[in-house]
Amino acid sequence: MVRSGPKPGLEGKMSVLNDTIFALASASGRAGVAVLRISGPKSESVIEQLSGSPVQPRQATLRLLRDPSSSDPIDRALLCWFPAPKSFTGEDIVEIHSHGSQAVVAKLLSVLASFDDFRLAEPGEFARRAFENGKMDLTSIEGLADLINAETQGQRRQALRQSEGALGKLYESWREHILTASALIEAMIDFSDEEDIIESVEVQVLEIVRELHGSITDHLESAGRRGEQMRDGFRMVIAGAPNVGKSSLLNVLAKREAAIVTSEPGTTRDIIEVHLIISGFPVLVMDTAGIRETTGAVEQEGIKRAFERLSDADLVLWLIDPQQSNEDTSILTSIGDALGPEQVWRILSKADLRENDPEDLPKEIDLAISSKTNEGISVLIEKIERLLGAQQGLQSSPLITRARHRIEVVAAQNALSTFMTGSFDEAELRAEDLRQAANALGRLTGRIDVEELLGKIFGEFCIGK
Repeated sequence: MVRSGPKPGLEGKMSVLNDTIFALASASGRAGVAVLRISGPKSESVIEQLSGSPVQPRQATLRLLRDPSSSDPIDRALLCWFPAPKSFTGEDIVEIHSHGSQAVVAKLLSVLASFDDFRLAEPGEFARRAFENGKMDLTSIEGLADLINAETQGQRRQALRQSEGALGKLYESWREHILTASALIEAMIDFSDEEDIIESVEVQVLEIVRELHGSITDHLESAGRRGEQMRDGFRMVIAGAPNVGKSSLLNVLAKREAAIVTSEPGTTRDIIEVHLIISGFPVLVMDTAGIRETTGAVEQEGIKRAFERLSDADLVLWLIDPQQSNEDTSILTSIGDALGPEQVWRILSKADLRENDPEDLPKEIDLAISSKTNEGISVLIEKIERLLGAQQGLQSSPLITRARHRIEVVAAQNALSTFMTGSFDEAELRAEDLRQAANALGRLTGRIDVEELLGKIFGEFCIGK
């Protein structure tokens, strides 16, 4: 890891890496076991001060812990010592596995705080030290944060892969190719009077850059937003005219009365959101205000918010009442044009009120449902499950999981595009194009200075990680 040396911590509050830090690494509250983590140069001294004698590295050792100031027993606990550099943070680490009562934990934290040069860790400080000591890159750190917060099996699998370095290794391999091309460009500048060398270098560099540009483009296009959808949730918006059954469908999907249902049009004024897990995929289902011409200020604001959600949706369930013959298709068409027709499903609601054969659907309708009788609901859910299954299908390469990643990858792609369209007669400018591409990828992994990002990234962690 290329760094400029230890940095001050989150928002200037962390001390330098010479401090020894400690924190409760397990959840607070009464539990069978609590884990306290200690990291820093004086970690090993904790063992003798609490138990009276050293322990073997990487072996769990049962000891009676005592308060050094009074020799009063605290608890019988397991001690684990991980000497540097083979530890999570790259520093000496000690873990204390004690009983999980609040009294035991409070006493241990109080004793640790009494030691010289010991202090309570800030949120994410253990992970930050791992980053500062070259144990993990920024994408791995972000994957670790996602793993801790994972709620579904799909999120767990994606976050685990990223935390183990899959995404960082991909970006680093791209950066190495750019550095190779940069070295060739510098050689071309140095030997500008040798035509044979210049021609040979141009061919080599263009081959490297074109192949890399193609890989980056494939990464952006094939991944789509799948990684971000898995991390943040798949956004599914229920929309349509007033009183077409949007809130009823939301309640059926949520299996509870999440929205008020009445026969009065325009009941829903604000966005109602329900978080679901479908086939291991986090899904945010949103019920929106009925879209129509209205003079009411409150309803107009609700319709405005509905359009905002529609513009950012991954899937729109557009409900159509079979008894409303004046359906405004212009709005639906514009939504389909903006999102893509495959992201808008036209669903005939209130199928129990239809007089026609249930199988006789207009060609523009994807599905007929009834929230009252549950007709078509299982088919709708199966269709959503198939879509999500395709979204989270196994990929040969890791996925983009954050907007930060996408911004930097696009920046690298743009710099390479500029390189390919530029002239080799301006070799210094082409070298600058490659430098910008390399810097964008370096910011992803933390290879170049990204101090402004660190507070935000590590602030996502709980204390003790």
